[in-house]
Amino acid sequence: MPVFFYLWNMREKYLWAPWRSEYILGPAEKGCIFCNALKRRGDSKNLILYRGDKTFVIMNKFPYNSGHVMVVPYRHVRMINKLAKGESIDFIEMIQLTVKVIRDILNPEAFNIGMNMGRGSGAGVPGHLHMHIVPRWTEDTSYMPVIGKTRVVSFGLDLVYGMLKEGFETVCRDGKSRPKQS
Repeated sequence: MPVFFYLWNMREKYLWAPWRSEYILGPAEKGCIFCNALKRRGDSKNLILYRGDKTFVIMNKFPYNSGHVMVVPYRHVRMINKLAKGESIDFIEMIQLTVKVIRDILNPEAFNIGMNMGRGSGAGVPGHLHMHIVPRWTEDTSYMPVIGKTRVVSFGLDLVYGMLKEGFETVCRDGKSRPKQS
């Protein structure tokens, strides 16, 4: 790639995103972010949307897209094959429930669902297994991420948190991670 193109391209990559300063400049959290969130008071402050029997749903504080959440087992376990049978069942059921809630509330056209196990895979929290669920809309793959190599998160965390929290309360009964019978 010619040097002048690279320099010109660098000038075009600015996007004002002041909320990311906390991630970039803030102190690194000691210990596991998921275990810490579970121990602290205030689910809304810690972005915990729902607590199931063996797993919970937490919003990604620095999302790839509006509505980006993670399903996480309570037990601090690194690899999916280390989950007990009951944890595995609850993990998958919580993923299904979360997709239903996001679909009902945010009406995405598609989802990216996946996990990174181990630092070499790109895992930001390699010691605690978690599944990313990212709602997607055709428009979110417009020119910004493709040409500009920049993501745009359209809705603030507080707004999306409130909407999804209400969605979990509507879909679930008796505090269990099971949908209401229709």
